[in-house]
Amino acid sequence: MLKNLFTVGSWTMVSRILGLIRDQLLAILLGAGSAQDAYQIALRLPNMFRRFFGEGAFNAAFIPLFTTEWEKHGQKQAMNFASEAFSTLLAFLIIITLLAELMMPLLVTVVAPGFLEGDGSRFNLAVQFSRITMPYMTLICSAALVAGILNSREKYAAASIAYVSFNVIGILSIILGAILANLYLPSNDLLQKEILTVKVGAWGILLSGFVQLMALFWACKKAGLTLTKQLPSFSARIKRLLKRILPSLIGSGVTQLNLTIDTIIATLLPTGSVSWLYFADRLTQLPLGILGAALGTTLLPTFSKSVANKQTDELIDHLSKAINLACYFILPMTIGIIAIAPLLIAGLFGYGHFQTFDIIQTSKVLRVYAIGLPAFVLLKALAPVFFAQGDTSTPVKVGFIAIIINLAASILLYKQIGLLAPAIASDLAAYFNLFLLSFILYKKKILNPYSLLRKQSKIFFLATTMGLMAFEAIHFANNAFLNWSFLLKISLLMLIILMSAIFYLGFSWKFSLFPEDILKLIRRKSPSRS
Repeated sequence: MLKNLFTVGSWTMVSRILGLIRDQLLAILLGAGSAQDAYQIALRLPNMFRRFFGEGAFNAAFIPLFTTEWEKHGQKQAMNFASEAFSTLLAFLIIITLLAELMMPLLVTVVAPGFLEGDGSRFNLAVQFSRITMPYMTLICSAALVAGILNSREKYAAASIAYVSFNVIGILSIILGAILANLYLPSNDLLQKEILTVKVGAWGILLSGFVQLMALFWACKKAGLTLTKQLPSFSARIKRLLKRILPSLIGSGVTQLNLTIDTIIATLLPTGSVSWLYFADRLTQLPLGILGAALGTTLLPTFSKSVANKQTDELIDHLSKAINLACYFILPMTIGIIAIAPLLIAGLFGYGHFQTFDIIQTSKVLRVYAIGLPAFVLLKALAPVFFAQGDTSTPVKVGFIAIIINLAASILLYKQIGLLAPAIASDLAAYFNLFLLSFILYKKKILNPYSLLRKQSKIFFLATTMGLMAFEAIHFANNAFLNWSFLLKISLLMLIILMSAIFYLGFSWKFSLFPEDILKLIRRKSPSRS
């Protein structure tokens, strides 16, 4: 399990770092204005559907059924089921995409109601860009199913590598857009330059979906897992799949729904709020994407196999190790982000059109979002237990209540505290979700929180000490770094991160807080002593 986590985590890290570079280009070239806000909505819409139908509900239902089919009836029957599922999913996605294209003004109104205020320029741009990006949903959801086949057979690298192309093509398309804008548009027409840059970037999103799908098809063929051409069907297996999908739409997509609610509220706030929330969220998505995606990708097939073979003790052991591993990494990341949020934003985005005020506003949101990181990550470890057991109703019920909490808190707070309201509401919903799912697993005797909390409290104390040291380091600089050059800001940022990591790793080694799987890996790779 550890090897698979590191495989997915490593490639996800590469993808997230490239995504960070893409976001830096967006911040430098567009700042936090109308074009940037509209682009974020155009990016959010297909990704919202992607999380529901692709990585979320569909794979949460598909992977356990595919694994069971393979274990009981062999490869041929399992691949036949996968081919049926793919053709049915593809037909459904094409219909959804066509409807979305026709109803795009209504969709944008629902997701970004605040864009209708003023002259409506943000609304018109969002509709225009979203119509370009929407077919990406069909491509990437189809790719997610093919990736699910590979992940079910523990071939994680191919799927992880394919997803890197999204950010590679994203970077190249934004650079191309900026070059074309500077070559063919007047130098004083900044808004039109931004619009052209975003438009080319939107086409790049669509192209990346096609590249990912083709790459995954090739990986499947190379692994001897070729899908066959079939017409959409409603066989008994597909009906069973659909029965599981419907309730898990909310159960596995609750995080994305919460983030969508954040976006809706942000559009009702002053121009730039959508962008500030986006950049803050992107930085929290770096550890969440690396660790959360690795957990979500590898644990569902692992848990499904244990459930299919009726090995409950193995399931409990896998879950306990996954939680320990997640906490060991996410707690110091969380506290570190809270400690040095202004320096992170200034060092990564504080250039070009992204001004000091943008840095300050984004760092405030980042600190609040970071508080919810442990909950978001641990949900990635707990939810697969339910899905592996074929229980999609429990996460649905919990997730639905969490969504109501998020929406209610956002509405109640946004007029009083403005920009921070969506982030606070999102954190509250995530921790409620985590607490209730943990309690249910505790009652089922699958999770023992007391034994886990003893070790995690020591890790929390060590991480807090590390965070206080990092906070004092940037407090000593007295925000002077806001006006430093790129090289100086990045140098200070890297120095603080390096010293904090040395402190945390050193003392966790001294006090035996390393997860046991990592220790076993280190000892196995160490040269034998005579």
